[in-house]
Amino acid sequence: MDLLDLVKGQLGQAAMQQIAKQIGGSPQQVSTATDGVLSTLMSALAKNTKSQEGASSLLNALDNDHDGGVLDNLDDLIGGNTAGINPRAANGAGILKHLLGNNQSSAVDMISKMSGLGGNQAGSLMTMLAPVLMGMLGKQKRQNNLDVGGLANLLNQQTHQRRSSGNPLFDMANKFLDADGDGSAVDDIMSKVGGGLLRSLFR
Repeated sequence: MDLLDLVKGQLGQAAMQQIAKQIGGSPQQVSTATDGVLSTLMSALAKNTKSQEGASSLLNALDNDHDGGVLDNLDDLIGGNTAGINPRAANGAGILKHLLGNNQSSAVDMISKMSGLGGNQAGSLMTMLAPVLMGMLGKQKRQNNLDVGGLANLLNQQTHQRRSSGNPLFDMANKFLDADGDGSAVDDIMSKVGGGLLRSLFR
């Protein structure tokens, strides 16, 4: 099981085209940015669960607000029609604030530079995708009856597998989250990790 592949599979081509139409940008830019957003958020989730308090907080959030129901309403979520969705499950801005804190604007900047999307476009995409990732995580938690330890193990296994495979996006996300968060590290990270990645993606 790979959570990021599950999320991308859940979205599918039609949803990705809808997202590209919604926020603007080419399908290639949106696809690249989606990989970057999901990698960053997954790394942030795994980092948060390294403490017992963080893991318990995430488990409670999944139990109370993110049972996976949002995955049945992706068209409405992407289109901004969230009247029939649990408000907390659809609150991408709130999820990002909790996961990224003061790093959020720098993360948006990183995704923008990596994909070629504008900052507002990258921010909108991140806000759309955060509830989807949380919904998928909640669904896996429910289906596999995960407790605090199981949830932390799942997330850390996912990040370890991605990093072991040499995934450059995960490497970038982890370097970013390990930085001090003042935004000054983004250009340095992009130059060390993202330059070759950008050339390979858009050549």
